[in-house]
Amino acid sequence: MIKDEEKKHSTPMQQQSMANYLSPLVRGIKPSGIRRFFDLVSTRKDVITLGVGEPDFVTPWHVREAAVYALETGKTQYTSNAGMPELREAICQYLDNEFAVAYNPADEILVTVGGSEAIDLALRALITPGDEILIPEPCYISYSPITALTGGKPVGIETYAKDHFKLKAESLQAVITPRSKILVLSYPSNPTGASMDYEDWLPIAKIVEENDLIVISDEIYAELTYDSKHVSFAAMPGMKDRTILVSGFSKAFAMTGWRMGYACGHPDIIAAMLKIHQFTVMCAPIMGQYAALEALQHGLEEKNRMVEAYNQRRRLVVKGFRDIGLDCHEPQGAFYAFPSIDSTGLTSEQFAQRLLEEANVAAVPGDVFGLGGEGHLRCSYATSVTNLIEAMDRIGNFVHKLKTEG
Repeated sequence: MIKDEEKKHSTPMQQQSMANYLSPLVRGIKPSGIRRFFDLVSTRKDVITLGVGEPDFVTPWHVREAAVYALETGKTQYTSNAGMPELREAICQYLDNEFAVAYNPADEILVTVGGSEAIDLALRALITPGDEILIPEPCYISYSPITALTGGKPVGIETYAKDHFKLKAESLQAVITPRSKILVLSYPSNPTGASMDYEDWLPIAKIVEENDLIVISDEIYAELTYDSKHVSFAAMPGMKDRTILVSGFSKAFAMTGWRMGYACGHPDIIAAMLKIHQFTVMCAPIMGQYAALEALQHGLEEKNRMVEAYNQRRRLVVKGFRDIGLDCHEPQGAFYAFPSIDSTGLTSEQFAQRLLEEANVAAVPGDVFGLGGEGHLRCSYATSVTNLIEAMDRIGNFVHKLKTEG
């Protein structure tokens, strides 16, 4: 603590808040609602966490070994700004085999520091201040803040449980104005687990073309689909050149901490993103690139086993919420359930807060994910079956307690 005598000799800058020097755009952004909530979790013991959007599996050993071997053999240099040519070629082959969308590794692929950097680069490369960016919600919490930082205007499009949280053509059409430029898609969805099939995409693609929109399609959960195969928006007729496909290795290959992602798109857009990438991070870490290459070349069996484990947990959790008496639409992708807690009479924030304090279960209040999120709770089932069973018991007892109170 500064003593009175020291205060006399301090400069005006030392006495005033430094917040006045911050960008108004940064000052206007709210801190992450997820991180704020989980700061509370760190102060408690015996908490079962259903909140972290991260696989509970460890990166497969041979993927880790590839990174170790790269280090042991002196692979510690910069790579091409766009990423190692062999990794870009492997990404192209993988996308063609898995999702029937073909890219040229020479100029249509950019390896990034996680999918998050790819989204940031795409928005910064495309937005002119004042552009409207259309974002179906509830959604991943970063799209709107990143848009705001570029001077764009985020425009939410509410989706509904009655529609399985799918984007409907009429809802998209209703928000389009002459300033609309980009549609951000995220299917399978975080937080709802919603997915879109070919028939769902057809009317959306028609509106995109008619209104000359560019699409950023965040497909980080593409591999985590259960009852039907993922359909990439970039694979829809006429949509490849209009779409920047963003994905990565975090979810499907249990590589969150590696921060390995990629963007695919028209050469002109990828070149613009590459310019920003060059001046910010130079290139993704070389050891991580070798690990990602190994994952694509030899990690598909482990990926499939993890997806099957998530599928079993998905069934357990959805049934658990329904047995408790909470409506829960069946997620078709990702690893989240998004049950409704409207019947309890509590807001999402109140429910999550009390669930943590009284039942030692952590989940994310739905309102942090934007329009349509209030009245819901995001629960990740990327944790052990033992934890999920115990969490369902605790949540059931908590809901029963709320009913007896009422």
